[in-house]
Amino acid sequence: MPHEPAIEATGLEKSYGTVRVLGGVDVSVDRGSVYSLLGPNGAGKTTTVRILATLLRPDAGTARVAGHDIVRERALVRRSISLTGQDVAIDELQTGAENLRMMARLYRLSKPRAAARAAELLERFDLTDAADRRVATYSGGMRRRLDLAASLIVRPSVLFLDEPTTGLDPRSRQAVWEVVTGLTRDGVTIFLTTQYLEEADRLADRVAVMDGGKIVAEGTSAELKEQVAGHRLDLTATDRPAFDELVGALGGRAVAPAGERLAVSVATDGSAGHVRALLDELDPTRRTVARFTVHGATLDDVFLALTGHRAGQEEKETTHV
Repeated sequence: MPHEPAIEATGLEKSYGTVRVLGGVDVSVDRGSVYSLLGPNGAGKTTTVRILATLLRPDAGTARVAGHDIVRERALVRRSISLTGQDVAIDELQTGAENLRMMARLYRLSKPRAAARAAELLERFDLTDAADRRVATYSGGMRRRLDLAASLIVRPSVLFLDEPTTGLDPRSRQAVWEVVTGLTRDGVTIFLTTQYLEEADRLADRVAVMDGGKIVAEGTSAELKEQVAGHRLDLTATDRPAFDELVGALGGRAVAPAGERLAVSVATDGSAGHVRALLDELDPTRRTVARFTVHGATLDDVFLALTGHRAGQEEKETTHV
């Protein structure tokens, strides 16, 4: 079906004993797009990826990936996808070139084609100079780049990237971003989980925020930012009593109050008139607010407002296989 989504899931559930990890996840991803899943530690992101990649069976719900049912047609799904997980899956006793040639042979490429594809990917990921070194001597960033290269030996219909740039330096991360952009241009669908909000902001056509095993918001980056606030007024109080007074005056409008920094924020439309009105309302005597700043809403604001966590608190999710 030409218009069938690359990934379509309905009501995915997963529990381990009494711990419910997924509580009914619905996902629809257009072909050739980048879909990014954001959420705090334990939100269920990696479990979702593992289910969609056929590494785990859901307790309930259905899903189709690349047109195939993830339970009844696991083999067909696996022929259509590739996965780069949080843990690097390469042989440290082999060289970088040997790893890629081995993976290519497992994909049944001929020896000459395997060697050519390995050389192509080593150059693409800036690993040519280290091609004949054992992977045990590679830095963390080099290992991550090699792992991603291995997942692209054969171009998949759907590529799952579970925090692919964690630990990479800015230059290496930029290289991965360029690869992702190139793959989608060629029609590959990318399902991305990431702890870098600027990564989702830059790459994703649609972003979903996950918390407590459910997707709590979904849309384009701009749509999600608009849901939280077009702009935000950040206030720093003069002292602790002034901070308490500000928080009390704001009530349910208070965003991210931080007593240790005497800081609290409130949504605004960003206009000078609205900012003046808020300052007049909250600090009529001009003795409560020490300073203020106005900025546009970011994905970090979305993340915080919807999950209660800052993105910097993101950690690797523990799952069972």
